[in-house]
This record gives sequence, structure tokens and C-alpha cells, in this order.
Amino acid sequence: MNTLTPLFDLGQVVATPGALQALQEASQTPLGFIARHVSGDWGEICPEDTAQNALSLGHGYRLQSEYSLANGTKLWIITEADRSSTCLLLPEEY
Repeated sequence: MNTLTPLFDLGQVVATPGALQALQEASQTPLGFIARHVSGDWGEICPEDTAQNALSLGHGYRLQSEYSLANGTKLWIITEADRSSTCLLLPEEY
């Protein structure tokens, strides 16, 4: 997918304290992960979730991505179905 073209609105972008701490510990910023998410690079999700995201793009359902930080910590990004918000969080915070 084209990494320069947003495929959907992110709404208000928020992050949990755990996600912010994990990013800081990995010496990474959220911007690259957000850019990947909004351009349709869903990261390390399973094929079923990739198919669900494709359906979600067309029908306005929730979108989810999963990425590994440099230190191996998993980071999720979830955009709500109504596109009002996008949240960065750790899987255990879900």
C-alpha cells in the first residue's frame, strides 16, 4: 500500500501510559507507527485480522494494527469504527 496516502481519519490520537512508557524505553516515537497504521500497513497481525481490516475500511468498522518495538514489546493501534479516535496501547491494556 502507498505509505504516503492516509486511508481513513484517525480522529483524536491518544495513548495509554503503558504505551508511552514502552515507546520511551525503546527510544522510539509513535509517529512512524501511526503513519504505518493510517496507510494500511497493519504490521504483524494475522491473515484473518488483515482480511477484517480490509472489510473494515470499506464498511467503517474498527481497525487494528500490531507492531513490535525495537525492544520486542508489542504495540497495538486501534481506530474506532466511527473514526472518532485512535489509541496506542499495549495488548495487556486492552
